[in-house]
Amino acid sequence: MATVPVYPWRLAPEGLATRRQLRAAGLRPGGQDVVAQVERPRRRRTPLTAFLYRVDRAKPVRPMTPAKTAALERANAARRTCPSCRADAGYVIAVSLGMCVPCACPEAP
Repeated sequence: MATVPVYPWRLAPEGLATRRQLRAAGLRPGGQDVVAQVERPRRRRTPLTAFLYRVDRAKPVRPMTPAKTAALERANAARRTCPSCRADAGYVIAVSLGMCVPCACPEAP
């Protein structure tokens, strides 16, 4: 891989954006290569790195299809369903508990 320019945090030139910045603008990298990166220094640790893409080459985000929407709803419903009592908890069940709060702590009032 060729060396890319490295810019200090918040000093990247106009026309370049991170994936999150592209997504906030309704765009995606669209298969283009990384053109630069920014680094945020941290004390006693390696710097945080974010890759930059050209905004003018970015493509619009693909719209959600009905099949993707249905699959996402099923996945979220599975994350809310307690494996012990099979009830919809109304919230995403914590992985650390593995079940809804009433099933995990039955002695709680």
